[in-house]
Amino acid sequence: MSVGSSSAGSPTDTSGGGWTAPSEVEQALFEARGRDDWGGYLGVLARQRVYFEVRRERVDAEPSGTSPVFGHDPRTGGLIWAVYTEGMLPPPEPHRVFDWNRLGWFAKVWAAGDPPYVVVNPGSPCEAFLPSAPPHSAAWARYSEEAGFPEYRSGLRTLRVGGPLEGPVAHGLACGALLFVRSGLPWNAMAYHGRGYPTERKTLKDWWGVGSAAEWQVQQRALLALDGANPVWEFALQVRRTIARDFGGHVETGYWRDAAARVLRRRAEGETVITADGVTTTPTVPEAETEARVKGVQHLIGRITRYEARFRADGLLAENRFVGSVDAWDIGRASGMARWGLGARYCDLRQAEAAVVEAGLAAARSYRSWQDFSAGYILGRCLHFDDEEFGDWYTSALETHRILMSEKESPWRTLPFR
Repeated sequence: MSVGSSSAGSPTDTSGGGWTAPSEVEQALFEARGRDDWGGYLGVLARQRVYFEVRRERVDAEPSGTSPVFGHDPRTGGLIWAVYTEGMLPPPEPHRVFDWNRLGWFAKVWAAGDPPYVVVNPGSPCEAFLPSAPPHSAAWARYSEEAGFPEYRSGLRTLRVGGPLEGPVAHGLACGALLFVRSGLPWNAMAYHGRGYPTERKTLKDWWGVGSAAEWQVQQRALLALDGANPVWEFALQVRRTIARDFGGHVETGYWRDAAARVLRRRAEGETVITADGVTTTPTVPEAETEARVKGVQHLIGRITRYEARFRADGLLAENRFVGSVDAWDIGRASGMARWGLGARYCDLRQAEAAVVEAGLAAARSYRSWQDFSAGYILGRCLHFDDEEFGDWYTSALETHRILMSEKESPWRTLPFR
């Protein structure tokens, strides 16, 4: 059966007059369908993640298993396997979750008794019915083999419908754009399914140790507390901020190193501080430990200055500018954590939105512009992961920064920072 006749199509008219496609993917599907170009339709679909509903209780019990949920369509009079492109996914619900796979996978796993049709974006103007039984499925499955695995690369993707484009939620989402643009995911997908429910859960557990709603809440609060991604980093940067404020701008690296050493040695002698419990004197620190701290901070200052020099050379920092804080490293990840928690169903949409808005407010308090925010985020990322190798941890972030600062539809160009 040839693709483009009865092997791909829709039994009803969904012409979609006046319809706005959520993204360029659905627009391309809609246009191909409108001209009966089923080869073009399948070619677009084969390059996307194709999402399908799975049974949450079964996935929780066996994450590596596949437990699809089939639906019923009165137009076929029987079961269908509903699948979705990213922009057409339903809003996240507690007990309704989705996974994804490549297009050809659906043909390979089909078994006798499964629905006779895979229905793409059911009920929408870009809908298509694909016969799921062999030999018909082989016609559309070939497109998946030719397209290869749909790995997403850095690129700006925006939901035209279904994602905020302005306002506090959009601003908070833009604070996480370095993470999501790098992964090729829509920057403004507040109703987030990401890389599918099982993968979102596994990633949170592997990278963050988060395996429950309570643990997600603890991690989200920690990122938004802005106690410093690393207290030593913030100490060093605070010393420089103080010098710059007192002396009107530029700070020599040598003076910065000496000033940090003086502060550390003075603190080591014990300080009198006022706390909620009254006046307290901090304990003295042994000289050997103090000198080790001095050496560590001075080494850190050297790392920071070398990163900033590279940032200026690459256009990430303006000439004579420096990074005032790495709070952005936590703020950006807090925006991401809100969506990851929603994708893993450790929070609901209301909680995720509130956390995203809070991240945006924190960014506006700590920085003056998207460029300053980006430099703070990338310095934190590099201090945490890169170890002055200027490898992928740096270059991938730089590439994403350039996309966000240059492309016309980037939120960093369409949304005011404050």
